[in-house]
Order: sequence, then C-alpha cells, then structure tokens
Amino acid sequence: MTSLVYDDQAKIYPSISMVENKTDEIGEDDPPDTYKETNGGSTLAVELEENANAVSLEMGEIDGVANEEELSAEEQAQAILKELRGDLTYAIEDVPPWYTCLLLGFQHYLTMFGATLAIPLLLADALCIKENLVAQGELIGTIFTVSGLVTLLQATLGVRLPIVQGGTFSFLGPALTILALEGECPSNTGIPSNESMNATEDPSDMVIDENELWMSRMRVVQGSIMVASIVEVIIGFTGLIGIMLRYIGPLTIAPTITLIGLSLFGAASSFSSGHWGIAFLTIALMALFSQYIARFSIPCLGFSKEEGCHKISFPLFKMFPVILSVLTAWAFSAILTAAGAFPSDPETYGYQARTDLRVGVLEESAWIKIPYPGQWGVPRVTIAGIFGMLAGVFASIFESVGDYYACARLAGAPPPPVHAINRGIGIEGLGCILAGAFGSGSGTTSYGENIGALGITKIGSRRAIQYGGLLMVLMGMFAKFGALFVTIPDPIIGGMFCVMFAMVTAVGISNLQFVNLNSTRNLFVIGFSLIMGFIIPTWISANEDFINTGVPELDGIFIVLLETNMFVGGIIGFFFDNTLPGSDEDRGIAQWRSKYSAGQDPAVTRELLRTYDFPFGMDWVRRFSFFRYIPFCPTFTGCPCMCCGSVRGRLRKWTKRDGQEPYVHVASETKIYIPVQK
Repeated sequence: MTSLVYDDQAKIYPSISMVENKTDEIGEDDPPDTYKETNGGSTLAVELEENANAVSLEMGEIDGVANEEELSAEEQAQAILKELRGDLTYAIEDVPPWYTCLLLGFQHYLTMFGATLAIPLLLADALCIKENLVAQGELIGTIFTVSGLVTLLQATLGVRLPIVQGGTFSFLGPALTILALEGECPSNTGIPSNESMNATEDPSDMVIDENELWMSRMRVVQGSIMVASIVEVIIGFTGLIGIMLRYIGPLTIAPTITLIGLSLFGAASSFSSGHWGIAFLTIALMALFSQYIARFSIPCLGFSKEEGCHKISFPLFKMFPVILSVLTAWAFSAILTAAGAFPSDPETYGYQARTDLRVGVLEESAWIKIPYPGQWGVPRVTIAGIFGMLAGVFASIFESVGDYYACARLAGAPPPPVHAINRGIGIEGLGCILAGAFGSGSGTTSYGENIGALGITKIGSRRAIQYGGLLMVLMGMFAKFGALFVTIPDPIIGGMFCVMFAMVTAVGISNLQFVNLNSTRNLFVIGFSLIMGFIIPTWISANEDFINTGVPELDGIFIVLLETNMFVGGIIGFFFDNTLPGSDEDRGIAQWRSKYSAGQDPAVTRELLRTYDFPFGMDWVRRFSFFRYIPFCPTFTGCPCMCCGSVRGRLRKWTKRDGQEPYVHVASETKIYIPVQK
C-alpha cells in the first residue's frame, strides 16, 4: 500500500483561539478517517507550522509495535486535571456526600448573604420603605429566591462552573437614579382607612397607601431591568461575547479580576468599621481555620457495610472555615450584647456589633412567603430607565467573564471554552429578566465573594453550589429563617469580606504567572490598567457633572461604566495588550494555551473540557452536525459558511481529489489531520 498526503490542498490561516472551539471538532458523524487512519500501526498527520508549508509526520506507533509510554487521550486529560486540581479537597466534578453538600451549600449561602442583603437595605430609602420592616423582609426573601433559582440554572445549564449568582451592585446605581426621577417620598404615608378614602378634604391631606407607593416605584425598576436584560441575552446566546474572547489574554483578565477584589475594599471597610475588634476576630478565625489548622482532622465514627462502625477522620476546619468563623464570632457578639458590653446609642462606636439591632425583621416577617412574578403588579417601562440599566448590564457582563476564569482556576477546571461563556452570559441575562419579573430590585451576576470562598475552603464541587442554590430558594420562602440571619452584626460580615476579597485579588494576580514580567511592555500594561482602574472611577465619582452629552440617559451610561473599576481597568488592559507590539510568548497567551489546551490535541481537549458539556443529551447533540453552528452548544465550531469571512468556516473545507473524497478536518490552530490513501 502507498500513502498519499494531499498537502497541496492544505491552507494555513491565522491562529484563532485558545481551547474554546476545539472540543468537538471531530464529531461522531464525521467519517472514521476524518482525522487519522492507522495502516499497519502507522499514524500519519500533517503538522502545519506557523511560517509554513513544512510538513512533518507524527508516528504514534512504529512498525506495528505499540509505544507503551504513550498515554491515551483520557489519561492525558486526567493528568492535566490532576495538576489543575492542586490541593483541592473536592474538584468541580467531585460529588461529596449529600449531608456535606448541605453544609457546603449553607456556607455559600452565608458568604453571599451580606452582599445580597445589602441591596434591598440600600434601596429601602429610595423605595420609601425605610421604616417598613415587613416590606424589607419581603424584598429580602424575593432576592434570595431569585438568586437561588438563577444559581441552579447557571451551575446546571449555564457556564456549569461552581459559581453563585446574586443581586448585583451594577444595577444599584441606575436603580437609585430611576427612583430619584419618581420624586421624593411623601410624608403622609400609611394604610388609609375607609374614612380617609371617602373624605372630600384637600387631597394633600389624604393618607397615601404606603404599600401602593413603594410597589409603584418598584414596578418602574422592574420594567427597566427586564427590557435592558434582553440585550445581555442576545449578546450571550448569539456568541458576540465569544468573538471578543479571541483577543482576551492574561493581561486583560489579570487587571479585571484584581480590580474586582480591590474595588470592594470600601464595602469591607464600611461593614468592619462598626467594630474593628469583632471584624478582626472574624478574620483571625478564618485564617486559623483555613490556613493554620486546616490540615488537622476531627476523629469521628463512621459506618460501612464492609467495616461496620469504625474511626474516620473528617477535615472539619478545611471544609467549613467560613461557617465556623461566622458562628463563633456571632455567638461571641451575642454574649457581649447580653452582658451590656456594646453601647445602646446608635451614634456610639461599637453599636453595630450588637446582635439585637434587626430583631424587628424577625418578629414582623411572615413564616412563609412564596415570591412569584408580578407580585408587585405589572412592570412599567420607561426609556430613561432602560438606557440607565444598560450601563449595569454591560458592566455586569464584563465583570462576569473575569469571574468565570477566576472560578475555573479555583475549582480545578480548565479555562471555560467560548460556548460555555456564551451560555453563561445568556443565562445571566435570563436571570436578570427573572429577577425583574419577580421584583427583586436588582439583576443577577456572578459573585466574587463566593469565588473567594472556593479558595479558602478548597471545595470546588459544582454539586455543593447546586445545593446552595436550593437552600437559597427554600430560605427565601421561609421568611423567618432568612430573617434570623439578618441579625448577623455588620462587623462579622465585614471581616468575612476582608478575607474573601483578598482571595479574589490574589486569583487575579496569579494570572500573571503566564506573562513575561521582565518585559517593560507588559509591566506598562499591567501597572497602567490597574492604576487607571482606580483613578478614573474615583475622579468620575467626584465630578459626575463633567459628563454632559445633552442626553441624560447617555450620561448615565457613561457615568456608571466609568465608575466601574473592573470595566475601566479591563478595557485599558485589553486595548494596550492588543495594540502594542509583542509576541504571544511575552504576552502569556502561548503559555496559557499550551498549559490548558493539552498540546492542542483535539482528543485530549475534548476529554479535558467535558466538564462544560450539557448534563444530559450530549450523544443526541453530537449526532446532528447543525449543533456545531449554535454558539452556546458544546459542539460549537464556528460559522459553516465559506464566504462569510469566518476563519473557522474556511478551515473546515472539504477537499476532493482523484475521485476520492478525503476530508481536511482541523482539530487545532496549527495542526490538521488528514486521511491516507490505501
């Protein structure tokens, strides 16, 4: 037999992406010899170098003798995943026992509790419910229920990372602006009686129904969130965000994630300043449990059919440092409150450390309150509100992309491929629409606090996050139970934030391991993007009147975007990294790809990225080739059109010669595998 290599049919195109689109380029409906064919133990492949036309043959087996040292694709993928796993107790695909998942999920619930709780409390004054604790409790239950639902959707069908979804501060600024346009809260509010409703006196003396007042204001926010979030759905599910990822590398991701953590120092400081002693106690406990004594296990009794009752070791401190720290500090604060150690004057330092400040919420909230779409009435839509919320949408998108990469690193997973990011942003858009329909007062986004918790607890299991989402839904419905945790003193939450935000910042910095830090180009990009990520938002916050385009809605968009640290830093890093001359090696892109793409081997890449596949139906999806052209499908390979300018479409060209019908199938950026003629 002779072997003919059709290298004259091969064309070389620019490299296009990391690992995102290579997962399923070798589909099950391709001919068996699409990418390689074995003849007497010989495997032929054509390696196209970047400078090109040079052809080299890769020999997997020689003269029919198998190379025993060569690992299978699955074994290579497992070796890479083991390296990514590091010292994690549970990685992304691991499934802890159900009772462990419940505790881990509860820990994530506590981690996101402070930031999520802050949103309805910050909106209370603008919604005219500052003194209406029952309405505040209902808003708190609604936002937790929606957060749980969207978390379940995201972890199961979306990006499929162990990432928590919750209310976002990106929507808070536009929401306050929209509510300000509704006017100030009237003083004559209350529950009107029949006499006042039937009275004919001056309307200004009539009692305004406070429930209708705040619900009508909420409906304006709801409609604005729902319509603006349609843009996020389109950007995600059409693959527009995936196109941008071709130009995003470590020098863009590092400042974005770093600024997510650094920019939140104000919230951590504000919560902690109520009593620094309690805050430092929480910090010390988290450091103790997660770092100093994490290696120590607690002896417990276990039972199995094989061994019966026996002694086991349970890594309590390593798995639950957040819960242990919060409960210990909370109990200590309760003892000091009962002993009268904290002042009762709201203006005195230490008052915020009391555990009885929000007892009113616990007393007045209902036992069960099930939120539902339209519970506050039919949402209203205003043009000003839509444009204002668009600023929050774009800021949230950019922040979430950085969160995905940070979460993948801490969960022991490879960087998310483009189809997963497309799906994740699309699901976040749907989550924002859901949040608007329920009337939570905010959209949803990925929570950096919980990403930090992954690094502290060394637990990256997706199943734990799914349990956490379920707990959020249940606790949002059982209002009494959720109201109990409203009584956690602010300094404890602030201490927890200090540790969590530090972990998020460190994860951002860790992306620079791929970059040549001896290059002045890279140092300029990193330093300038970080410092300007603080300077511009700080100046804009103090000089909002400087932005004056003549269109208030457009002004709002510019103000919100330019006041978002991670957006400013990420955009600056993205611009300079893609315009300043520099090699892929210096920029860190080559190392990033080689580390996480398994040497560009398509079979290994497919095994490596199975964690981002759909949880069911993948055999059916791979059976039909048209799924390869849907941007949010795991088999997505790009546009099939030869004339649309798509690089991926040109690379998947079919060739024909001498009556044969071999196929050129590209499985990586610079390597194609072609059949040999027998």
